[in-house]
Amino acid sequence: MPIIEEVNEDASNHTGNQTGSPPHEGPVRQEGSALQRIIHFMSSSKIEAALWLTRLFSIISTINFFLPIFGGHPYSSYQRVLLSNAATSALRLHQRVPNFQFSREYLASLFLEDSAHYLFYSLIFITSSPVSMAVMPIFLYALLHAQSYTKQLLNQIGPASLQLVRNLLAKLELQQVNILRFIACSEIFLMPTVLFLLITGQGSLLLPFLYYRFLSLRYSSRRNPYCRQLFTELRLIVEMLCAKPQCPQFLKGVCYKGIEIVSRLAPSN
Repeated sequence: MPIIEEVNEDASNHTGNQTGSPPHEGPVRQEGSALQRIIHFMSSSKIEAALWLTRLFSIISTINFFLPIFGGHPYSSYQRVLLSNAATSALRLHQRVPNFQFSREYLASLFLEDSAHYLFYSLIFITSSPVSMAVMPIFLYALLHAQSYTKQLLNQIGPASLQLVRNLLAKLELQQVNILRFIACSEIFLMPTVLFLLITGQGSLLLPFLYYRFLSLRYSSRRNPYCRQLFTELRLIVEMLCAKPQCPQFLKGVCYKGIEIVSRLAPSN
């Protein structure tokens, strides 16, 4: 299974964290109460703890957007999802590119980071009409990224504590590739949704152009190849369907024209 730094970020930053090296996931000495151990653990890695809290808030806000069990207007929950994702992305950028500079080279390196992509993503959708599909990538990334730190918190309680939660986290980890592929698929099919919003008057004229820029960044991502892979697979599927004798000639022409347009708009790597 490919190792995607975007998901395994907690492990990849333990050696280079600006706040010091956070404790590992292994067994911990059982000193003090479980609450005291958790507080001490979170205090020793404040940025990681803040990232976990913002991701947890994203998860809760997404659930409340679809199922308003905590009350409030769905649009408020929608904005909370995007704001918490923006906070998460900004914290990750602080970890990945800590020395801020007003220079073209710095901005270029900034937009190579996946966190910058999703900070931009939040800014794109925060002023638009609620788009249910737009919160799904945020929700799923929050689940994937929060699992490692959640396991570390469970280890502070005890090595065999909350086994049901541990089993759910293990199943989530096993589905990592499938979830990443689903996220990439959501990113791709959001483009037609954005165009539909523009046609129906629910989105601004800039929205498709801004989202196209986001999708280009995802396609060129150094750490997450799934968007590129899904584009390739979708192209192969369409070409295979068009090659069948039962496919009408008109539909073939439309599909091949669409493939030509998408290929022309795809960024060169």
